Amino acid sequence: MASTTALPKRSAFQRSVTQDSAVSSMTNSTAVSPMDSPRESPSSTSVSSLSSVDESLTKDQAGVLLDTYGNEFKIPDYTIKQIREAIPAHCFERSALTGYYYVLRDLACISGTFLIFHNFVTPEYIPSTPVRAVLWALYTVMQGLFGTGIWVIAHECGHQAFSESKTINDATGWVLHSALLVPYFSWKISHGKHHKATGNMDRDMVFLPKTREVYATRIGKAIHEIHELTEETPIATAIHSLLQQLFGWWMYLFTNVTGHNNHHKQTEGKGVGKKNGYFGGVNHFNPSSPLYERKDEKLILLSDLGCIITLGVLYVCTQKFGWTNVLVWYWIPYMWVNHWLVAITYLQHTDPTLPHYDGHTWTFARGAAATIDREFGFIGRQLLHGIIETHVLHHYISTIPFYKADEATEAIKPVMGQHYRSDVRDGPIGFLRALWTSARWCQWVEPSEGAKGEGKGVLFYRNRNGLGTKPVAMADPSKKTKTTMHIGAESDNE
Repeated sequence: MASTTALPKRSAFQRSVTQDSAVSSMTNSTAVSPMDSPRESPSSTSVSSLSSVDESLTKDQAGVLLDTYGNEFKIPDYTIKQIREAIPAHCFERSALTGYYYVLRDLACISGTFLIFHNFVTPEYIPSTPVRAVLWALYTVMQGLFGTGIWVIAHECGHQAFSESKTINDATGWVLHSALLVPYFSWKISHGKHHKATGNMDRDMVFLPKTREVYATRIGKAIHEIHELTEETPIATAIHSLLQQLFGWWMYLFTNVTGHNNHHKQTEGKGVGKKNGYFGGVNHFNPSSPLYERKDEKLILLSDLGCIITLGVLYVCTQKFGWTNVLVWYWIPYMWVNHWLVAITYLQHTDPTLPHYDGHTWTFARGAAATIDREFGFIGRQLLHGIIETHVLHHYISTIPFYKADEATEAIKPVMGQHYRSDVRDGPIGFLRALWTSARWCQWVEPSEGAKGEGKGVLFYRNRNGLGTKPVAMADPSKKTKTTMHIGAESDNE
């Protein structure tokens, strides 16, 4: 493997980089992502053609940027146009017929599993109650994975990657997501904003990390004390991770947790006085939420209607079959779906190698590279439709259907070069282990100590556990000692 500037020092993490990978020109692109029109980068210099003198000048302009593992980071300088041109034309083709094949396949798995368990995991065939309990527990896990597959296809519909027809996409997505109690249009709109501002500390909508200031506020410490904190206990990390996996999706829908809190900047004025949190007026079910424009309000109500219909069907089923049966048949698998959604999204955007950017340094091309591909084996590639394995490509061009994403991913690797990130070691075990690794290593973001100029707007994860690059040591302002630490964009992301 070619060496890279951001390759983690621990062998557990790998990055797929071709030997001829090269970072290309920063010239502003006229062909951009279908989801966004990024602003021009502050720099137009081609790194691939720089002399050693030019490289030194570029380094001096940004300073020394270190990720959490201590590896030096270079700011990406290729364009969306170069990404698009590297992908074979047929990868952009979408087929409703192919999409519906996968929908029917997943629904067959769900219904077939239900019929098998309902008819054969019974006292007549399996007299042992403990054995039946274990099998029904396995049922909830399996149905949770199949349900997550359906969720992913509805996600494809939201990105218009399911078919060439917007009507087919939205009708299919609304039905599938409503069945999983997801407000389809509400989520589609906010998720689109996430894609337009990935890694932007001012505007990102999903797993936006805490800044140093916010983290200090949350634990009741002064900002200059952060680097002196003792290790957070593993039990505290475990509890936080458990709560995130159990309730993270609901908290996101109802309180916009992990999304930006700059709602006062909403152009129509709907965000004035509104904040993330309980009863703050920011959620995915309220048409007046600042997450949406006024033109979207009817779609939000339609999304709510879809969820209400599903709840009505569940109520009727509960009345007819009993709440324990519906609990096992639907609600526990539903919790598994939520768990996988949160885990997948968290690990797509949280890793010790990933940067975030303040509003002045961010560009679409830079932000889209602030994601990572992982590996979940057969389950990830077949049941979950590759959403774990091809997420980097998805952030550059979200209209490419999942069944063509592997080929497109390979095509963009030479363009991205050292900036393509993947953590594929140990497959599903490695994926699950990364939940713990990221929770311990990634607690807040701040600029590198050696950053200057534009580099001060590039923020990396730091932690209080003594892992990796240490937080910047800041002087106590009460002692009137000047500090030049630049923390980046202010944000309160919960």
